[in-house]
Amino acid sequence: MHFKNLIEIIKERREMLQVTQEMLADLSGVGLRTLKQFERGKGNPTLQTLSKLSNALGLELTFQVKNTNDN
Repeated sequence: MHFKNLIEIIKERREMLQVTQEMLADLSGVGLRTLKQFERGKGNPTLQTLSKLSNALGLELTFQVKNTNDN
């Protein structure tokens, strides 16, 4: 899953919970300008930023590492 998909999930969750961008920025410690850019598909959030946003919205962020080498 790409960061773009993760940001879409975070935005959908934010809207479902009726949390404004300003509220999420305050709750997560992520800058409002940064959050707005991410939701517009600009920039590349770090794992730390994604974690902060996810935690503030009650989402669990997990990653799977997959070996694509056939050896």
